[in-house]
Amino acid sequence: MPRLGDDIDDYCSRCKRTTDHSVVTISGEEVQKTRCRTCGNEHSYRKNQGGKKEMSAQEAFQKVLSSVSAQMPEKRNRRR
Repeated sequence: MPRLGDDIDDYCSRCKRTTDHSVVTISGEEVQKTRCRTCGNEHSYRKNQGGKKEMSAQEAFQKVLSSVSAQMPEKRNRRR
């Protein structure tokens, strides 16, 4: 059973990802509100639902690689 101030994972709508949160409000045995430890946003407990699935390291690498590749100019073969 979580207590006030305990750390808990939850989805932050401001950060747009799952982050560490602190429990702010409890009703009975259920967490009602949490505060994001990254941005400080206080919101109702979402039970870590509501956002997109986090990217794996490989997916993040591929996304960055494709954006960099798209920005690079094409090389031209020149004769010397």
